Amino acid sequence: MPYSHPQKIDRQTAFRQVRHLLPGALLLTANAGFINAVVLGFFRTPVSHMTGAISHLGLDLANNRERDALASGSIVLGFLGGAMLAGMIVGAVKLVPGRRFGVAMLIEGALLGAATAFFIFKLRYGLPLVALACGLQNAMSSSYCGLVIRTTHVTGLVTDIGVLLGHWIRHRQVDRWKLRFFVMVFLAFGLGGLVGALADRWLGPWSLALPATGMSLAGGIFWFVTHRGVVDLMQEALPTTAPQTGMFPRL
Repeated sequence: MPYSHPQKIDRQTAFRQVRHLLPGALLLTANAGFINAVVLGFFRTPVSHMTGAISHLGLDLANNRERDALASGSIVLGFLGGAMLAGMIVGAVKLVPGRRFGVAMLIEGALLGAATAFFIFKLRYGLPLVALACGLQNAMSSSYCGLVIRTTHVTGLVTDIGVLLGHWIRHRQVDRWKLRFFVMVFLAFGLGGLVGALADRWLGPWSLALPATGMSLAGGIFWFVTHRGVVDLMQEALPTTAPQTGMFPRL
């Protein structure tokens, strides 16, 4: 990623960091698989990755389907806009927990909620909003512990899994923690897609409200927890003899 750099760590630290990253990576990837499956049921173009969207755009232009071409183009521009938004919000050189990630998740939840309303009325204006949310989510993650984490598509994951398996065949050794990480994230995307397809069958466009609610709750909780941590640090930095002014009340 342009705003992050892989961090060289030893094997023991890597195990600890992967345990920390894995739950979030699994949830975000499953969320993207769910969203992509739901939108594919509404408009036969993926929104969580751009390869299929750009291919559809070319087909639409070649076959003079102007309306579909506009929709496919809006998906590409929406994803790009989401990545740009993440760059402005997060703006970090390293993947460090902070309130900005909570804000990004809250924005993603709001975008998905707005897209749900459009889809309920069968309006394609929700497509760029969902793509914007996916671009934002994908750009939130970054290079960390030697891993390039992509939470909205699995092309890179399949490539990395294949490379690691090739290394094992050739050298009979491989970083197993990396392989396990990539395989579990890959399976999470597939499981999210399966659940999304089932939800779309039962609930239709309303099913998109589930990830919208989940991301909003996750972002709010993340922001609140990290905000409390900042307040506590500021309280500890204050002189112990200073009177309580109410500016930083103990929670």
